[in-house]
Amino acid sequence: MAYLTIQDETATGSILNRLELEITQETLTVRELIAQRVQQEVATHNAQQSEVYRGLVQPTESEQVLNGFRLRKIKQIDAEEQVYKALEGFQQNGYFVLVNNRQVESLDEEIWLGAGATASFIKLTPLVGG
Repeated sequence: MAYLTIQDETATGSILNRLELEITQETLTVRELIAQRVQQEVATHNAQQSEVYRGLVQPTESEQVLNGFRLRKIKQIDAEEQVYKALEGFQQNGYFVLVNNRQVESLDEEIWLGAGATASFIKLTPLVGG
């Protein structure tokens, strides 16, 4: 079994979060990578029962804070809902993904995640104003 290093970054290169994802196969689709990452984040949160969720996408009934999303009340996060939001965010250009320093284009693209592989999730900030 191997581990994939995942970093959340801003468009300017600031690292927001770093995690290790346990992977069991060397190739995955981008869809599978995102789903596994989000499922691990939700499982970690649900086990810890923290009021701050540190994950790729914002849960329902939460507000954004410096290092995550503050829940209005401590609760279990629905992994299936979070995966859906994350996949939708990718398709709507809310973030993009670099795997081994190469941008992936579609959810169905197969990627190699062998030893030493890295993935960066670059969160894009919507422009404000008119």
